[in-house]
Amino acid sequence: LTFWTPNINIFRDPRWGRGQETYGEDPWLTAALGVAFMRGLQGDDPRHLKVAACAKHYAAHSGPEAERHTFNARVSPRDLRETYLPAFEALVRAGVESVMGAYNRTNDEPCCGSPTLLEEILRREWGFEGHVVSDCWALRDFHENHKITKDATESAALALSAGCDLNCGCTYPHLLEAVQRGLLTVGDIDRSFTRLAKTWLKLGMFDDPATVSHREIPFSVVNCDAHRQLAREAAQRSCVLLKNEGGLLPLPKKARAYYVTGPNAASVDVLMGNYYGASGRLTTILEGISAAVDRATFVEYRQGSQLVVDNVNPVDWVSHEATLTDATIAVMGISPMLEGEEGDAIASADLGDRLDIGMPANQMRALRKLKKANARIVLVLTGGSPIAMGEAFALADAVLWVWYPGEAGGEAVADVLFGDVPPSGRLPITFPKSLDQLPPYADYAMAGRTYRYLEDEPLFPFGFGLSYTTFRYDGISLSGDTIPSGESVTATVRLTNTGARDAGEIVQLYLRWPEADGSPLQALKGFRRIALKAGESGSVDFPLGPEHLALVDEAGRSSVRPGRVEVIAAGACPIPRSVALGAAEPVSCLLHII
Repeated sequence: LTFWTPNINIFRDPRWGRGQETYGEDPWLTAALGVAFMRGLQGDDPRHLKVAACAKHYAAHSGPEAERHTFNARVSPRDLRETYLPAFEALVRAGVESVMGAYNRTNDEPCCGSPTLLEEILRREWGFEGHVVSDCWALRDFHENHKITKDATESAALALSAGCDLNCGCTYPHLLEAVQRGLLTVGDIDRSFTRLAKTWLKLGMFDDPATVSHREIPFSVVNCDAHRQLAREAAQRSCVLLKNEGGLLPLPKKARAYYVTGPNAASVDVLMGNYYGASGRLTTILEGISAAVDRATFVEYRQGSQLVVDNVNPVDWVSHEATLTDATIAVMGISPMLEGEEGDAIASADLGDRLDIGMPANQMRALRKLKKANARIVLVLTGGSPIAMGEAFALADAVLWVWYPGEAGGEAVADVLFGDVPPSGRLPITFPKSLDQLPPYADYAMAGRTYRYLEDEPLFPFGFGLSYTTFRYDGISLSGDTIPSGESVTATVRLTNTGARDAGEIVQLYLRWPEADGSPLQALKGFRRIALKAGESGSVDFPLGPEHLALVDEAGRSSVRPGRVEVIAAGACPIPRSVALGAAEPVSCLLHII
């Protein structure tokens, strides 16, 4: 009844293998999605929790995966408060029941035994009343790896006294000895026990079952048809169209023949990603395509290339066969074998991280052969982190990024490829052109990172994604263009579907502070999905209050500063690269804070 999720760490660097578990690189987006997910888990019963959600890993935890048991993340007060903590604060204030500490140290203090993080910020400042759990065997790291305590007893005492109530691992059996040695009191243990007992009570574990509404949920809902349809819809909405040269997509279901190739076309692994449950109905992308086309349409499949190694057999049937079909759907990219948590990604040489974010070289050779044979290539890419796809993007006629799309992933990808559902997904992370654009992986300073501080032109901007139609942003207006500090306004964005297809657009609201030193280049402060029929216009409203307008100074203090704020509405991060790739021109207006 306790679920150690969501992972609301910031995906600050594309090399991190566990980034696929997060909601992306932006603290506002992470907070919004994390709170929604937490509320879905915990339910809305005023007396009982459905399950206890857990905000993890607190805090400043995002690689390197190989060093997580020894690493010390050095973070400035501004970066800590502006980037690494906002999502945790949002979930705490929304009522998350549990918080999990991270393996690493942050500014010299082990996160699962940090008085600063656990006592000063989490409980005193934010008023957290739930329980804190350690990451698994993180307390053992105190004495074995971080070398800040002498033995397990000292580690147990440090963690409990700092506010870590529950240990996943082998260290808290030493609590009795810690009391005997005078390192803890019985009152210290009572305090943590009380917090855990309150969670049991909130879960209704000791109440009359008739009074706990969540006990009425039958086991038959697990993987029921309605939930499978929801999995399909989630995967549909997650597909991001990155390129569509000449309107190749959507493909017609009735065609002479399609050729499906690539190492991930028939792979079950790329459906599930990192941290998954097994399902009795997993639909691969090959199966989804084969089921979606007209019965008279011939679908031929050959894997053609392996995930990361060259084929031993030199015979190449794929390139020739591809020339005989209407289009080649090449399902490539990466898989959880190459990225994930320490120990899970068995094909990763860096304990789950990707220190090379390019397309696998053998897959590139296969793409070049297809292009040389004049194949029309629809490149379907799987992955949980950015690929610097450079040449691959140029070789393909269309590129659809599908992530790790889940149990109904094959059906969902086919729905998008053949136009039953228009693509509406947007990138929650910046795709750099290469690692040369980024600071060193172990540097936790945000300068030069993410769309908020990267000054170079990326391969794909944060928030980017195309549709099978086009949108025009007609304007943005404020309910008042001058406000005193501490007050709020409403921004209204008007837009039109200027294409021939009905579709949804995700309107994104960004702020810029042209007069504030050290402020982000731009910062997302809202997003809304709107469905518009072909030719239809509509509008969406965004609130802008102190929580949106505030900036963090070098000391970590947040305040709304007098001056001009540029308010921008766009379909992607408002930079020239977005428009060059096909996103609509952004619109903006000025807000004066006095």
